Amino acid sequence: MKIYVDFDDCLCETARAFTELVEELYGKRVRYEDMHSFNLQASFRLTDDEYEKMMIEGHLPKALLAIKETPGASEVLNECMDKGAEVCVITGRPSSAYEASREWLDAHGLNRAKLYCLNKYGRDSFIKNSEFNLELEDYYKMTFDYAIEDSPLAFKFFDHMPDLKVMVYDRPWNHDCELTGDNYRRCPDWDYIRKQIEI
Repeated sequence: MKIYVDFDDCLCETARAFTELVEELYGKRVRYEDMHSFNLQASFRLTDDEYEKMMIEGHLPKALLAIKETPGASEVLNECMDKGAEVCVITGRPSSAYEASREWLDAHGLNRAKLYCLNKYGRDSFIKNSEFNLELEDYYKMTFDYAIEDSPLAFKFFDHMPDLKVMVYDRPWNHDCELTGDNYRRCPDWDYIRKQIEI
């Protein structure tokens, strides 16, 4: 049994943390519930320069390590690993965020989970031939039984796995997206996910 887990807004409350960061940096108040676009620049109505600064500040180790866990995430994933499942955290975070991301996982009891930075959007200067960076051609050689993901933009990365069961973690920015098949299921929380995964 192999499980794909997205990091931001599945394992941890990144968007909520970014609402606080944007208010701190620019005095802009945007309610988490009003974030109807996965595009953070659009959700926060930021200029290109503001967005770039927010992303730099938001990916500093101090900021990443302070993000709160999504309730129940580590408990459910550890239960899965206790039963023999392999958990792979696959994130679109830049490779420069790897060390802090690994530290966050370890601090939250997920030291057995593998962590990969996937170059999903071709915008990162990835370290070639590392153990933790994945280019798309490498990712497409992988298969999973379950995927836990919140971003509609990432669903296309599951097309090569027709039998994959996709747990769509319910977030404001995916409420209006069309779930493309019977193998997609909207999940309100980790307790619900626990009940869907059969090991």
